[in-house]
Amino acid sequence: MEFTPTRQAGLDRLHDFVPGAGRAYATGRNFDEMDNVSGLSPYLRHRLVSEPEVLDAVLARHTPAAAEKFIQEVYWRTYWKGWLEMRPSVWAQYRAGLQAALNRVQTETGLRRDWEAACAGETGIDAFDHWSRQLAETGYLHNHARMWVASIWVFTLRLPWELGADFFLRHLLDGDPASNTLGWRWVAGLQTPGKTYLARPDNIARYTRGRFRPEGLAQEAPALDGPPHPPRMDAPAGDAPPRGRVGVLLTEDDLTPDWLLDRVDPAEVAVFDATALRSPLHVSPRVLSFAAGAVQDLEARIGPVTRLATSEAVTDWAAGVEAIVTPHPPMGPAAEALAPVLSEGRTHKLLRAHDRRAWPHATAGFFKFKKRIPDLLRARDGQAELFDPQTA
Repeated sequence: MEFTPTRQAGLDRLHDFVPGAGRAYATGRNFDEMDNVSGLSPYLRHRLVSEPEVLDAVLARHTPAAAEKFIQEVYWRTYWKGWLEMRPSVWAQYRAGLQAALNRVQTETGLRRDWEAACAGETGIDAFDHWSRQLAETGYLHNHARMWVASIWVFTLRLPWELGADFFLRHLLDGDPASNTLGWRWVAGLQTPGKTYLARPDNIARYTRGRFRPEGLAQEAPALDGPPHPPRMDAPAGDAPPRGRVGVLLTEDDLTPDWLLDRVDPAEVAVFDATALRSPLHVSPRVLSFAAGAVQDLEARIGPVTRLATSEAVTDWAAGVEAIVTPHPPMGPAAEALAPVLSEGRTHKLLRAHDRRAWPHATAGFFKFKKRIPDLLRARDGQAELFDPQTA
C-alpha cells in the first residue's frame, strides 16, 4: 500500500473506501489484509483529512449501525489523544523509560543483540520477522499485526516495551504519540491495570488465513509493573482567536489549517516539523519524507510558509510577531518541544470542535467513552470546526 503525502490523495482514498466502510469492514477488519482497511491513518495523523470529513463521508453512505465498527475506530484515535491530554505525565514517563532502556542497550550485550534482531526481523519467529520487515520497508502495519508484534515483543522476546513503542514511532507513517504509546501500554497491562494481550498461534493462523502459525510464543502474559495513572487534569478548552495581525504556527499534527486561517488575520505562517523528534534514534527516511511532502502539499494549497526545524528557530521567529496562533498541539514531540518556547500570554492555542467535544469524555476506559459516540455524532452536524469559548 503506497501513501502519497497530499490532501487530495487522502480524499481519494476516503472516496474509494467509503463503499466498504459498513458491514464489509466489520466482517473483514481483523484479517491481516490491506484490502480490509481504510488506509486513512497517515492522513488523519497529519490531519490532511479530518475526522469529521471521514465521518461525514461514511455516514452519507451508511447508517451509524452499519458503520459502527469503523466509526469506533475513528474515535479510538480521538479517545487516546484525549486520555493523554488529561494525563500528560504519561508521555514524560514513556520518554524517561525509553531513555533508560536505551542506556541498558549500551551496557547489556544480550539485550542489545535481541533488540537489534527484533528491529531487523531476525528473531526466528516467522510471523514477527515478516511484520518487523514490513514495517521498516513500508511504514505501515495492519492494526491486528501491531497488537501481535507488541505482544510477542513484550511477552515472548521479553524486551522493554518502550523500545518497541519507539521502533513503531520511528517507522510508522501514522505514528501517533497517543495511540502508539497507550496501545503498547495496553498490551503490556499498564494502561488497563492487569489486562494484557497475548498473541496466540491459532488466532494468528486464523486472521492471516494460515500464512503464519508461529511456534514458541509465550503461553501467558503477566502484566508489567508500573506506576499508577497520574491524577487526571481538565481537558484543554481552547483559546479564543485574537484580534489583529498574528503569526500562525503549524505543526505536523494539523496540516489542513483552513478552519483556523479563516478566523484570524495571518501576517505570516510558519511550520515547525517535529517529526525527527519522535525518537532519540534516527527516524525512518520514509517517515521524514512523508512529513516533508505533507508540508510541501500545504504550501501548494495555502502559499509559502516559513519552515522551522528547531525550537530555537521557533523562538527567533516568534520574536518577530506580536501574537502567535497555533492549532492546539496534542501531547507528543511537537508539544513537548514547543512547551518552553511559547509564552502563555502571546500564544493562543485554538481547538478543533471535534477534539473539544470528545476529549473531556476520555476519563476512563474506551467502553465508557464509546457510550458517548452517538451524542458526539449528532453534535458534529452543523457545528463550526473551530470552538470559540467566547461565543459558546
